[in-house]
Amino acid sequence: MKNLMIFLFLAASFLSAAQASEIVPPSPNGIEFPKNYKDWRLVSTSHRLDNSTLRVIVGNDKAIEAVRSNNINPWPDGAILGKMVWKEATMLSWEKAVVPGEFVHVEFMEKDSKKYPSTGGWGFARWKGMELKPYGQNESFVFECFGCHTPVKESDYVFTHTSTMP
Repeated sequence: MKNLMIFLFLAASFLSAAQASEIVPPSPNGIEFPKNYKDWRLVSTSHRLDNSTLRVIVGNDKAIEAVRSNNINPWPDGAILGKMVWKEATMLSWEKAVVPGEFVHVEFMEKDSKKYPSTGGWGFARWKGMELKPYGQNESFVFECFGCHTPVKESDYVFTHTSTMP
């Protein structure tokens, strides 16, 4: 009986720890971390030469629908783009190949023109590192994001060049 109680206690502790690790705090502006983003479809990829990072851009169903119908300027309300960022690394078994290295962050842009009028209709959020720590001290961090995206106003503040496939 004692062993059963110890086992149940350890199992409950393990499950609680596992559930706690899945809880990601919202960004300072209240955007919740999309729990199902790993199931979203590919929108594009990019490679930033200035900071040696590889990026995979995915979209929720609304974003994918917009890409497929070429309705991305402007993007429709409800579209969410997610970007996972890794430092570039050299593949050990083939040194000419660049592969994802250390995970840097994941960021999301959600389109809601009524909710986010001061940032071009986009809500911005970022979580840093494998621990997914929310970026920004308070909700004003979004103006840093928006400032960076302002040069691409003519493409609805989105840098991503959507991929085309046959």
